[in-house]
Amino acid sequence: MSVQVENLEKSMAKLTVEVSADELEKAIQEVYQKEKGRISVPGFRKGKVPRKMIEKMYGASIFYEDAANIVIQNTYADAMDESGLDIVSRPTVNIVQIESGKPFIYTADVAVRPEVKLGKYKGVQVTKIDTSVTDDEIDAELEKERNNNARTVTVTDRPIQNGDTAVIDFEGFVDGEPFEGGKGENHSLEIGSHSFIDTFEEQLVGKNAGDEVEVHVTFPEQYQAAELAGKPAVFQVKIHEIKAKELPELDDEFAQDVSEFDTLAEYREDVKKRLAGQKEDDAKRTKEDEAIQKIIDKSEMELPEAMIETQCENMVNEFAQRIAQSGLSMEQYMQFSGLTLDKLKEQVRPEAVTRIQSSLVLEEIAKQENIEVTEADIDAEIERMASAYGMEADKLREYMGDEEKKSMKRDLAVTKAVDLVMDNVKERAKAKRKEKDAEEKEDTEA
Repeated sequence: MSVQVENLEKSMAKLTVEVSADELEKAIQEVYQKEKGRISVPGFRKGKVPRKMIEKMYGASIFYEDAANIVIQNTYADAMDESGLDIVSRPTVNIVQIESGKPFIYTADVAVRPEVKLGKYKGVQVTKIDTSVTDDEIDAELEKERNNNARTVTVTDRPIQNGDTAVIDFEGFVDGEPFEGGKGENHSLEIGSHSFIDTFEEQLVGKNAGDEVEVHVTFPEQYQAAELAGKPAVFQVKIHEIKAKELPELDDEFAQDVSEFDTLAEYREDVKKRLAGQKEDDAKRTKEDEAIQKIIDKSEMELPEAMIETQCENMVNEFAQRIAQSGLSMEQYMQFSGLTLDKLKEQVRPEAVTRIQSSLVLEEIAKQENIEVTEADIDAEIERMASAYGMEADKLREYMGDEEKKSMKRDLAVTKAVDLVMDNVKERAKAKRKEKDAEEKEDTEA
């Protein structure tokens, strides 16, 4: 195999890969062995048709497409290594030559890691964030915990109020006709949750168990079912039951039930510490984001489109994996949301660009500061990951190949670069204090 590299504009490159005729022949033969049982030729049993006969009847190129895919899959990784390029996108492949008995030639257009001209990255000013915890915030957290531990009781002595749950049967009609998905029985509807369209829930407020109610609503103009969009509908509703939350008293007994503390005062103090920790973590991330964005703004780099497209695809795949964990496929999500794959990529594009820019400037900082990642650093990270996944560290090491270790090393270098930046930031309030002190000193000397 030989690889030629042609540097293109805007951090793009073209690899021209030439593979021997023998490798192509092996791939064609592999495809023939896989496909021969599916091809019918008069006078031959399936699976017994000679390759030359198939090629004569259907054309010599019948196996070329699959054979080309095999050769590209078998050679592209080595071609990347041989090119010596730092490739940061999926390739756009074009076949230049494919013919039995001749070398197989293809090209791969790829994005390479762009050059970064760093701006100022030490002494970056960030906004000082107040992380103190107020009594109102503590009260809100305690109220949330009360709601989490509330009992549900059946109400018989009053009508529906906001916050209640109504158990209902319903059936919807548009133009006097029932529509698909418009009927339900013994459905628990939280009033005020806005889980039903328009003013459906509000029209149940003040009604009693046993009432039969006619609810009038209008479907949104952008409703997912196009045949219902913008149309008025009437729902016949039967109210079976009203349920309400009964909150526990906020006292020492409550503290003992929901925590390891004996008194409400001790529990409040623990909630305060927990909220303070959360605020500190949030403030740390916010200041990191602000500092890195300011470095990006002062730096110069030209992102190749193929690099952005690859990052968008990766983010969409990450999203698909997350929603799959909730039992929803991407096809279902697209149907419910009305989005297309292109629209989803368009939505994630700004974050994709920011992610790329952040990685590039931090990697360049690590390079300029000669930040090193030691074997001890890698071992510590493997131990941390193994603990998080509930695995043995040695098992995790076995699963990790060279590429995974290389990626981990790069991530750790980026983390160290972030630490370096944040160790040198100046919080805005402190900077102003120093400026004021300097001005007062000048006035005194004058």
